[in-house]
Amino acid sequence: MPRILIIDDEQSIRRTLREILEYEKYLVEDAENGLDAIQLVKEQEFDVILCDIKMAGMDGIETLEAIKQLTESPVIMISGHGTIETAVEAIKKGAYDYIAKPPDLNRLLITIKNALDKSKLITETIALKKFVSKQHEMVGESAGMEEIREMIQKVAPTAVRVLIYGENGTGKELVARQLHEFSSRSHAPFIEVNCAAIPSELIESQLFGHEKGAFTSAIKQRKGDFELAHGGTLFLDEIGDMSLSAQAKVLRALQENKITRVGGEKEIAVDVRIIAATNKNLKQEIEKNRFREDLYHRISVILIQVPPLRERTDDIPLLTQHFISLSCQKMGKAEPKITEEALAELKQYQWSGNIRELHNAVERLIILGGGTIDADSVKKFARPLIH
Repeated sequence: MPRILIIDDEQSIRRTLREILEYEKYLVEDAENGLDAIQLVKEQEFDVILCDIKMAGMDGIETLEAIKQLTESPVIMISGHGTIETAVEAIKKGAYDYIAKPPDLNRLLITIKNALDKSKLITETIALKKFVSKQHEMVGESAGMEEIREMIQKVAPTAVRVLIYGENGTGKELVARQLHEFSSRSHAPFIEVNCAAIPSELIESQLFGHEKGAFTSAIKQRKGDFELAHGGTLFLDEIGDMSLSAQAKVLRALQENKITRVGGEKEIAVDVRIIAATNKNLKQEIEKNRFREDLYHRISVILIQVPPLRERTDDIPLLTQHFISLSCQKMGKAEPKITEEALAELKQYQWSGNIRELHNAVERLIILGGGTIDADSVKKFARPLIH
């Protein structure tokens, strides 16, 4: 049931609004001044706040400013002495809406309903951001992970290019995202390109875009990932699988900070930080003429190696609990308990698919293992089918 806070120094107004809102099945609290209201907001969560503007002591605008420092809940300002200037000031200070006294009942209820919709959207957005942030969290306390964190703290604020290498499933993308989040570009886009998943004949269009009519299926102009990542970070995952022709164009883009769309002639300036990742030994690829040496030196100013899971087995309990929490939130299930024996069993396995494989195993255990995950459940459900 939605909770509403009424702030007004007139008892009769508070009583009338309370009766109306309680009749509409809202839970209502009230405060006769700004200081009492601020204390209530610190102690409780409110879905919508109604605030008078003219009050003794701390007025409504001051109260509004203080409340907006504490909560994202929509604040509706109400006043019988207001002007257009007052209403504009309230909106600028963060008020959701402004209603004159005596308030029209229908308008008041509609405004509250709309504010509740906004409040729900804000709550869902915050929850989604937390979930996404948790998905990209680097989990682990092993020496290898601490070394990577230290490297990220040093490198992220700079503009240097970084090459991340490690086996499939070790979490190279998480390192790239952390480099972006701790950089001055964190407000700008993080664009990921999986070079191994895009056919060689389409990779150039993906990266640089194309003009209408550049090829048969180019029915309209399209911006490429370099343009979309302007001001931010472009993550070239599995760059070792990029075609040589695309490598040549990427090299030119890095040298000149300009790109040309496929089928176009106009040069377009781009400001992009490149972070690349690979599971291949690029020096061996260079010897086999499958990767350009000049591009390698352009992208590998800083090298970060992500260790495989077999070299950080002490992190398995932390990773397992992290994946249990993440997966249960996604599935809408209660988190099962996991025994120490089960965790010890998980540490014995050779995770060829690394963290990605462990994540999949944890999801199987949640679905098939019941309310408690024990060693027997791990032996039955977590062991990879192929060894």
